Amino acid sequence: MFHCKRIVLATALSMFACGTALSADNYPNRPVRMIVPFAPGGASDFVGRIIQPALVEQLGQQVVIENRSGAAGNIGVESAARASADGYTFLLGNVGTMAINPVYYTKFPIKPLKDLTPISQVVDVPGSLVVHPSLPAKTVKELIAHIKANPGKLNYGSPAPSSANSLEAKMFLIGFGGTATEVPYKGGAGPATVGLLANEVQFMFATFSSTATFSKQGRLRMLGIVAPERSPSYPEMPTMKEQGFDMVVGSWQGIFAPVGTPRPVINKLFDVTQKAMKDATVNKRLNDGGVPVILSKTQDEFAKFVKAETERFGKIIKDAKIQTE
Repeated sequence: MFHCKRIVLATALSMFACGTALSADNYPNRPVRMIVPFAPGGASDFVGRIIQPALVEQLGQQVVIENRSGAAGNIGVESAARASADGYTFLLGNVGTMAINPVYYTKFPIKPLKDLTPISQVVDVPGSLVVHPSLPAKTVKELIAHIKANPGKLNYGSPAPSSANSLEAKMFLIGFGGTATEVPYKGGAGPATVGLLANEVQFMFATFSSTATFSKQGRLRMLGIVAPERSPSYPEMPTMKEQGFDMVVGSWQGIFAPVGTPRPVINKLFDVTQKAMKDATVNKRLNDGGVPVILSKTQDEFAKFVKAETERFGKIIKDAKIQTE
């Protein structure tokens, strides 16, 4: 009897393994949804729409972008985490949603590394410090002098109080004892940039891809790039580090799937992402926008990176005594 039970159990496990393998082999057999947790016009939407065609080619199915903005990206993250773990929904998360929000929003029900499976980093979007052209400041030092001369009179925009851009602005102001009023915009960097263009706010830290074109058109004035090196697409613009500010916080982005997604499907998504990000057209369009492709070597490497980033921003928030929610 015991021997028979072992045979039945072994047969069941074998059938389950075969079924899992077949589901991966047949995956996907219908359209796939990519959740972008921000409104159109920001860096996440910019990256998502560039990589979409390459993902379609690699998967052999339509990839539908769903912009689920709100609550600093938390609505989109929760939607992805609650989705069926079948590989037909994945998330384009970034440093704000996956590493900052978990420590800033202390009561947020989603824990990214527990409720979502990291698959691979795809890019690291540089930041920028930009001002409205009506401001007299032409350099970072001139902006500091202007803020000091007008304490509390200037507004600065942000995608959300918990965003990397907001933390950059807070750290910048703390560095020289400046005061200004934060104006958070719903939906991400896109709406915040529109607010700066309209002079609702006078300066902000924003992703480079959201502001570079407007700066070159003269509609905004960029004062510095938040990156280790100058951007090949804007070589005349100095980095913040060159100007004496050790700021190299990037807005990395990566692919995540709901926890419980079958391992063969996760592996396929990893392989597909790697191939899509190496596509020549994808690379050119991203590089033209000043966005370098940064790929994880393994899924485990990306998971460790996200964990380390969460710990790093937790320390920054604590050391700067930034009030969490």
